[in-house]
Amino acid sequence: MRAVVQRVSEAKVTVGDEVTGAIDEGVVVLLGVTDNDTEKDVNYLVDKIANLRIFPDHEDKMNLSLQDIKGEALIISQFTLFGDCRKGRRPSYSHAASPERANDLYELFIEKMKQILPVASGRFQAMMDVHLVNNGPVTLLLDSKKNF
Repeated sequence: MRAVVQRVSEAKVTVGDEVTGAIDEGVVVLLGVTDNDTEKDVNYLVDKIANLRIFPDHEDKMNLSLQDIKGEALIISQFTLFGDCRKGRRPSYSHAASPERANDLYELFIEKMKQILPVASGRFQAMMDVHLVNNGPVTLLLDSKKNF
């Protein structure tokens, strides 16, 4: 399971003209699921994201977590995080999870994150527009298999 985590001062996601999720200070999580991910991968990333010390303290050092600041998370499914671009010019998505499996783990991720902090989300398999103000900017790449 992979995530791109962006610290934001605000963000929203729309499907067509409908806002399906919006947050104030917190993180946007672009979440990709691969074919061999399990609940263990979900648990790892939920814990990691909720506790990453990426928010400034009173000395302006990145020392506080999403939980510390009582921030929010906007979670967006993004299978393209498993696009393999090493060969040719067209990404291969052969290691992305099937839509059914990906949706199950995406929904589980959302539910587990909701147990910790306020969460908004996009719509699985929809064409979405994500609007955000990346604060910092701070953008981090996470992989539950610790490939990077």
